[in-house]
Amino acid sequence: MNNTAWSIISHQFQLPVTNPVLIFALILFIILLAPILMGKIRLPGIVGFIMAGIAIGPHGFNVLQKNSAIELFSTIGLLYIMFIAGIELDPDEFRNRRHKSFIFGLLTFAIPILIGLPVCYYLLGYPFITAILVSIMFATHTLVAYPIVNKYGVSKNEAVAIAVGGTILTDTAVLIILAIIIAANNGGLTTQFWLHLIISLSLFLAVMFLVVPILAKWFFARLESEKTSHYVFVLSVVFFSAFLSQLAGVEPIIGAFMAGLALNRLIPHTSILMNRIEFVGNAIFIPFFLISVGMLVDLRVLFRGPEAITVACCLSTVALAGKWLAALITQQTFKYSATQRGLLFGLSSSHAAATLAIILVGYKTKIIDDNILNGTIILILITCVVASFATERASRKIANKEI
Repeated sequence: MNNTAWSIISHQFQLPVTNPVLIFALILFIILLAPILMGKIRLPGIVGFIMAGIAIGPHGFNVLQKNSAIELFSTIGLLYIMFIAGIELDPDEFRNRRHKSFIFGLLTFAIPILIGLPVCYYLLGYPFITAILVSIMFATHTLVAYPIVNKYGVSKNEAVAIAVGGTILTDTAVLIILAIIIAANNGGLTTQFWLHLIISLSLFLAVMFLVVPILAKWFFARLESEKTSHYVFVLSVVFFSAFLSQLAGVEPIIGAFMAGLALNRLIPHTSILMNRIEFVGNAIFIPFFLISVGMLVDLRVLFRGPEAITVACCLSTVALAGKWLAALITQQTFKYSATQRGLLFGLSSSHAAATLAIILVGYKTKIIDDNILNGTIILILITCVVASFATERASRKIANKEI
């Protein structure tokens, strides 16, 4: 083999890997092997994806960088999680228990803020606006563990419906408050801001629940035999809805969830289309998102001094304690079992997407510092692992009882 050929081959295997074909192959191998290896040691597959992301990411062995392609697939995976949560939500079940979802949403929103605000302001000594921003980060959560309840077939359990409903209420409130905080920090909290927010959200909801169902019903009836077109149409609705929610002033995850609700009654849960939606999401897009979450984690921040460790420990403790108390009070209020409490806690305790959105916006606007940014990344790792274990344990118990 001449020097030129050897140089070309060695360049392809330099770290970080830049060849898009090789990058995709590596990600697919991780998606294939991580759940198998985790199953051997009785750990949730989600943990394997996150740990693999840590290992191959820029803060691990630097096998892959967070390039635009990985960011794209990660975003698709996150929106997919929210969309599946919306489309699998039983509207009748949610309507019958909407007051429970509202109460759980209120508790899982308010309790972490009430705990986090004094901790950040008095214990960690951050300015008031920083303390507020970090505190609302505690209130939010991402349904990272939702694929686990799908795997065990317990997504129809009342605790799951309440957790999903509470998630959308909590994240919507948090992301609207985020927009208000940023506007206040920039001196833009004017009457025009409030009018724009109210009008844009109203128009967005009108499009989602009046226009989209009519359009979808017409499309499915007109092209009944074109099954592939049905799937592409659904994807188009999801991502266009996510874009519209951005225009309305809230995060894309809200739009994806609303797309699921809008299409909920038009896509039977036992249909071929639903099977395709779940298969592609669980096989490709959602694992991509979980791997990308792991790639954000930098474990070295724990060795940069006592302040970084203190902040990371405080943030993680407050985040988990607030969500656990919310689940406990909800359980006692509605007389749920301890297993259902575990399911509520597991589904609501993982911080990822909305948390990152809040912290990165705060970091870019210089409201928060490096210690909070790094502490939040550690928080994401810890809460995702804890949430996976809690959801796996509760789902297994519920599935065995139902069988």
